Amino acid sequence: MRLPRWFAATLLIVFLLGAGLYWYTRPPESITVVSWGDAYGRAQTIALFHPYTDKTRTDVRLANYGGGLKEISEQVASGNVEWDVVDLELEDAAAACRQGLLENLNGIELPPGANGLAARRDFVPGALGPCWVGSAVYSQVVGFDSQLYGDMRPARLADFFDLARFPGPRGLRDSGPKYNLELALIADGVQPWRVYPALATPAGVDRAFAKLDTIKSSIMWWRRAAEPAEMLARGEVAMTTALNARIFSIEAEPRIRTIWDGQLYQLDVFGIPKGTRKKERALEFIRFATSAQPLAEVARLLPYGPARLSALPLVGRNPETNADMRPHLPTAPRNFARALAVDPDWWARHGPELEARWEAWRKN
Repeated sequence: MRLPRWFAATLLIVFLLGAGLYWYTRPPESITVVSWGDAYGRAQTIALFHPYTDKTRTDVRLANYGGGLKEISEQVASGNVEWDVVDLELEDAAAACRQGLLENLNGIELPPGANGLAARRDFVPGALGPCWVGSAVYSQVVGFDSQLYGDMRPARLADFFDLARFPGPRGLRDSGPKYNLELALIADGVQPWRVYPALATPAGVDRAFAKLDTIKSSIMWWRRAAEPAEMLARGEVAMTTALNARIFSIEAEPRIRTIWDGQLYQLDVFGIPKGTRKKERALEFIRFATSAQPLAEVARLLPYGPARLSALPLVGRNPETNADMRPHLPTAPRNFARALAVDPDWWARHGPELEARWEAWRKN
């Protein structure tokens, strides 16, 4: 028997109303995302977690992360994986991947860039790996006190080593050879893309240490991320290496300035602990959280560069200071021109042999 059109239309309306009612009344799903606290966690909550929940009706349960792989390793070994997505420093993500602690993400389908560019071409180098997808870029830069040099302001990484033109104590990260050897070679004229091949040779290592020798008597060492800004504020150093987000603030400018030339950038990335029961939801979250608009929203709140290049034009003014954030981001084209991605795999292979020489250099 043929049903009247009005009856079929009524059935469709009832079905749609029922589906909508189910969507809004069903118990919400959830995933546990582990990330850092403080301002970074707050920015992610505003820019990533809440919008993801609004879009998918999946609650994001946030857990604080203290770094390292101990907790991930214990969960994977026990088979009781409680974390679904972890925001890792790239170095830890690479180590976790080598140890089989993260799900393989090769072939993950990611949305194109805001300009339609394929994802693999939209992310900065190093952001896509076998077990991770990049989200935020931060870097080691050089900060300096502009009041010390008048109109003759340093602008290149080589100026950090020029004690004749720009006198004064230098702050340097007490981190071992990593960061410091790369810094020295770039300042000595090695192009960023040739730094690691050079450091793999005895001549390249000698060259890096020779460059550091030129400022060794003026070095003041720092370890805590907050120290460089404090040292500059107290007038203890004229220039210092620093993490870009620590050295920049609207309040500190124009006195404290940044040299972006030769910045050494690193990434925070998302990985999925191996064995999570919510892998599909975790993949869905990563696709959303690493798309251009959410990454631009994080950068609007904090001076971390979005790992997608097409996100940069979408970065608006900071809602609290009204500052244009784009000039202060590591991935801004002008800042990123001579940037070097710190290579954790290279340091995993070569670090131990360079550590011994570094310790001997520090003692002499």
